[in-house]
Order: sequence, then C-alpha cells, then structure tokens
Amino acid sequence: MESIAIEQNVRDIITKAFRIDVSHPSIIVFDEQSPLSTRLSRAYRNVLTNTIEINFDDTTPEAVRAAIDTLAPGSLVVLVQSGSFRLNEFRFRLELFNRNLAVIEHPHLGRMPEEEHEIYLDSLAYDEQYYHAVGPWLKNKIDNAKQIIVSCEGTELVYDGPFESAKLNTGDYTGMKNIGGMFPIGEVFTEAADFSRANGFVKLFAYADADFHVIVPPEPVLVRIENGILVEAINPPQSFTAVMDQIRADELLWVRELGFGMNRALTRNRRLTDIGSYERMCGIHLSLGQKHSVYTKEGFPKRSSKYHVDVFADVTTVTIDGEVVYKDGGYVIAK
Repeated sequence: MESIAIEQNVRDIITKAFRIDVSHPSIIVFDEQSPLSTRLSRAYRNVLTNTIEINFDDTTPEAVRAAIDTLAPGSLVVLVQSGSFRLNEFRFRLELFNRNLAVIEHPHLGRMPEEEHEIYLDSLAYDEQYYHAVGPWLKNKIDNAKQIIVSCEGTELVYDGPFESAKLNTGDYTGMKNIGGMFPIGEVFTEAADFSRANGFVKLFAYADADFHVIVPPEPVLVRIENGILVEAINPPQSFTAVMDQIRADELLWVRELGFGMNRALTRNRRLTDIGSYERMCGIHLSLGQKHSVYTKEGFPKRSSKYHVDVFADVTTVTIDGEVVYKDGGYVIAK
C-alpha cells in the first residue's frame, strides 16, 4: 500500500499538474545516496513508461547532456537528488528550463532523517481543487490589500500596502514561461511594495540556519520589526543570534518576503529538516536579509545581496483589510 500511495502522488503531479501523459518521452536523473531518493526515484520509474533512467553517480555530465538532447521541447525531466545536481556553475534546473523542458525537481532529500520520510512523501500529494481555489483567492486578496496583519499570541506585525503582485506556486503553470520547479509545492508569496512599511512584533517558532536546516527552539523567539528591519530579538537563543550576526555582518536585517504556505501535509508539528521543502508548510513565513530573486527593488541589487533566510511565524490569525484569511492552522476561504 505504501508504494501505491507514493506512486499515486507522483502520477498526479505528472498528469494533473503538468498535464503530461506518463507514456510521453521523459528522463529521470537520480541518485541512490539516501533512502528517500531511492524510494522516490523508484516510484517515478514505476509510473513513467517511456523514460530514460540515469543514475547521476554512474555517468558523466556529457552523457546527461546527450540524453537531454534527445528530448523535444515540452518533454519532462525529473531530478531526484540527495543533494543538488550540477552540470556546470549553474543549477541543473535552469539549464533544462533554457531548453524549454518541463522539470520536476526534488533536491536535498539527504537532509531528511528517516522519521521525516513519510511527511515528505505526504507533502507531494497534489490536491488540485484546494490549490486552485485557495491560491487565486489569496492572490486576489493580497493584490488588492491595503493592510495585512500577522498576529501571534499577544503580538501583531502590521504591513501597510500596497503589495507586490503575489506569485503562485500551486501547480498551475498556465501562461508561465517555465513549467515546473521544486517540489513539494503549495505557496503564495508577496512583499510590501515599500517593505519599510512593516512594523510590530512577531513570534518565530522556527528558522533556517547556515546549513539550510530548520531550527526549532524550545520557545518561540519574540522579535521587533521597525520600518521593515528586525531591530531587536528579546532573549533569543544562541542559534538565532548566530543567524542575525551572520546577516548583520554584510547587510541589514530586512524583512522582505511575506509567504503564505499552503501545503497541509506540513504543519507546526509535522516538520521537515530541509528549509526549502518546509517553506511550503501551511502557515506564514518571512525572510530575513535584503535578497529576493523575484522582486526587484531600487538599492537592493540581486547580485550583491547575500541573504534570504526563511523564518516561520507562530501565527494565530492573519487578516487582510480586516478580514480573517487564516486561523486555527488553515485558510478561511468564503464559501
């Protein structure tokens, strides 16, 4: 039953999100350096019926490129990685996008210990009805918002709009230049058009460290944000102080991204160690540092900005223009 469930999640990603038939020519590039990559790559190999299978550890970059050259634009490439594959100085996924190929990428699977494997595999379930309803609903609310308030117990962080056009990561690639990306999915994100207009306090129950691992302190960390900058952490643990010190050595502790995670398999208590995967948890995450690769701001050059560190709010409710859109661990969409 276990393998059937994994294969169903994989099949749904391919056929429902990507709208590609499992018999269409494809390539799976995988490694077997971790149990999770081994299990997941096996599921893809069982589902895809017309695929070239490449063990990255047993081949060369030239052989991988030669196989990719056989695919027509619009074909599928699946990357199942314990770490992150590279053919050159650029991310493998970017080279594939440049070839107009659809990409399903599962990176850093080796970061997840065994007790997180089922959580990760659950997070791959493609709940099309939920994502396609809640995602556009949230985007519409955000794009027209004058104010967003993130509330934790006893605190409020107030964002005064307007906000940048929200981006969807919900498996709907209609009209997009690049088809696919990193999985699991489930997120809508934005930032204030003037992100200095964020003020207040917020409690953080988790944050990323320098190794891109999720750190969960014994108690949430209370921080104060003034004009878009984290200016104070009240009695922070050493691990969070280390994060702040590392960023402050190069740039201010700007609070940029306002992310609405949607993946219901990932929660406050169902966590993943890999920050890039856990970022989609059903809740609110922010970013520390001046880097954001999607939104361009004058005075914040993409090339020289160093840090985008995800932190997770211990949120109770989120309101947009006075309407509660998130509470009790989920989104409150009008019927």
